[in-house]
Amino acid sequence: MNTADVHPHWTDRLAVFDLETTGIEVETSRIVTAFVGVIAADGSIERSWSWMADPGVEIPARAAEIHGVTTERARAEGRPSSVVVGEIVATLTELFAAHLPVVAYNAPYDFSLLHFEAERHGVPSITEPTPVVDPLILDRRLDTFRRGKRTLEVVAALHGVPLEGAHNAGVDAVAAGRVAQAIGRRYADALPTNVDELHEAQRAWSLEQAESFQSYMRRVRDPEFVADGGWPIRTGRVVAPSEAPIIVPADQLPLGI
Repeated sequence: MNTADVHPHWTDRLAVFDLETTGIEVETSRIVTAFVGVIAADGSIERSWSWMADPGVEIPARAAEIHGVTTERARAEGRPSSVVVGEIVATLTELFAAHLPVVAYNAPYDFSLLHFEAERHGVPSITEPTPVVDPLILDRRLDTFRRGKRTLEVVAALHGVPLEGAHNAGVDAVAAGRVAQAIGRRYADALPTNVDELHEAQRAWSLEQAESFQSYMRRVRDPEFVADGGWPIRTGRVVAPSEAPIIVPADQLPLGI
């Protein structure tokens, strides 16, 4: 058997999810655009849902420059945030119920922000999203000592995944899904083939990565630094140092803006 043709079954069909927002703080930032899709084994899009919301607040100029949606455009073309958030949650809930893995690059950003938006609008939140595949966690685990940034653009290029028009929710979501497929196939022997086992492995790897980063930061910068990065969602819970997950440096974050 050609080993190039061997890959975990979870790569055959994946859901993908991405948000573009007003900022980087998950507790206070608002959704501007969102995309959820389903991709086949060859990376082609089978189904897709996209949204533009009127976030009800001014969209900072820096955010608008990145994702291209100004306050004026969001007010003219966007739908009420409460409606958009409800539909995103409902769509993801349906996909999780079908046990379809949902790919999100730097998953705690998108899922945590969606959680806080849901609370803000009185929408039942997805408190335990599963199964989730996070290519950032996988990249850090499987290529630990590679130097340089780990943005979606960088990791996509490394795996030969085209990414034109980055910081568009649909473009980024689909690219992240294709990166997950590429990683899953390239490192098939190092990853669980069962998606539930993969989900739990990523949770553990996130904690390990956090402890390593926290140790480094305490040694070189701040002796009281605490890394916070519960996976795949963070809701502001204070965690003990022994369980604290990673905070990715600002220049490496694939921000949802």
